Amino acid sequence: MLELGLKSLLSYLLGSLLGALLVGRLRGTQDLRAVGSGNAGGTNALRTHGRLFALWVLLIDIGKGVLAVAVLPSLDIPGVGVDAQVNRQWLTMACAAAVILGHVYPLWFGFRGGKGAATFIGALAGIHPPLLLPVLVVWALVILITGYVGLGTICAGASLPLYVGFAGEPLSPPLLVFSIFFAAFVAYTHRGNIARLFAGNEHRVRRPWQRRQ
Repeated sequence: MLELGLKSLLSYLLGSLLGALLVGRLRGTQDLRAVGSGNAGGTNALRTHGRLFALWVLLIDIGKGVLAVAVLPSLDIPGVGVDAQVNRQWLTMACAAAVILGHVYPLWFGFRGGKGAATFIGALAGIHPPLLLPVLVVWALVILITGYVGLGTICAGASLPLYVGFAGEPLSPPLLVFSIFFAAFVAYTHRGNIARLFAGNEHRVRRPWQRRQ
């Protein structure tokens, strides 16, 4: 169990390295949590600092998700080794959940982070890349139809356990538990977006067929 606890902790600490704040400090720009929506994620980075800044943020946040599930579970840590009693699939899901929690509640940045969507995409890519397709399709369709990025992310998260449950993808029992966890967690992290949707003041992106004002 030492391996499970240590690798989950390492995943959490890795998740705590926020791309938005790291890139912001390297470029000497204002803390992303003090501008725009106040969220240290890719969407707010794009709105407030432009495409290049947002691209670097996404690369870091997605990359740490990939590392947490594709590298850490199989890493042979000196003095710890590989515990034969620890199920590899459950260990991978624990690392995936931990890296997302680290992004949302980062130790290094006062437990004020992003909403975890980009890190989730990275973790999912490391778990089983084909799972990205239904999630990204739902995300894109909802945004295309409604113009709401937050709603698209919530619906994309909710689509994963449905897809895993009906499609019977590999790693189904641990993956199903993880996907249900994420669907609930992403709805919680986007509770502000949900409130703004009901209030009618949620930010809406311009759809391709809409003319610029």
